Amino acid sequence: PDIALFPHSTQPFHIFEPRYREMVRVCMDENLAFGIVHVTETSLADVGCTARIRRVLTRYDDGRLDIVAQGDQRFRIVAIHHDRPYLTAAVEPFGASRGDPVDPDARERMITQHMKLLEMVGETIRPAVYERARWVSFVVAQNAGLEMEQKQRLLEMPSENERIDFLIGHFRQMLVRVARAKRFREIARGDGHSTGTPEL
Repeated sequence: PDIALFPHSTQPFHIFEPRYREMVRVCMDENLAFGIVHVTETSLADVGCTARIRRVLTRYDDGRLDIVAQGDQRFRIVAIHHDRPYLTAAVEPFGASRGDPVDPDARERMITQHMKLLEMVGETIRPAVYERARWVSFVVAQNAGLEMEQKQRLLEMPSENERIDFLIGHFRQMLVRVARAKRFREIARGDGHSTGTPEL
């Protein structure tokens, strides 16, 4: 699919293809996770994330399903198998260890930037979500304005410090762009003119 799922993030799916209906049935019957890997027209990413089905929202008469899955653990593909209607793979854990201690100053800077960005675009700020997260970079990345390529790049970064540094740089650029766009909107409304009415 054209997504990059992060650990602990939730993602709705509409399951309509027969092969994926079968996959979801197996996962629910055997309490298994399935893998989400970013796919393009020409390539399949090496690193993905397992997903566990948390809720079935809707069961349609024709067999389709609406489900909500939650990201669990990252993995790297070792080999792909074609013995079932849907692709399966041999995988190995990726980035499972905590690694180096997280730089607290960088962590706080990233969170502050994220909260500022959410405030500027009118989103609700919930500080508690940062404290509960084991990997706060993945929580932040869910609504960080990342392009798909950036999301996959972040998913493939082994360490939390590396992801935090990446997001700090991203937010630095985003905050400038959002502030500039906000200023342009104010000017367009007349706020940028002393009389509020431009002369033409």
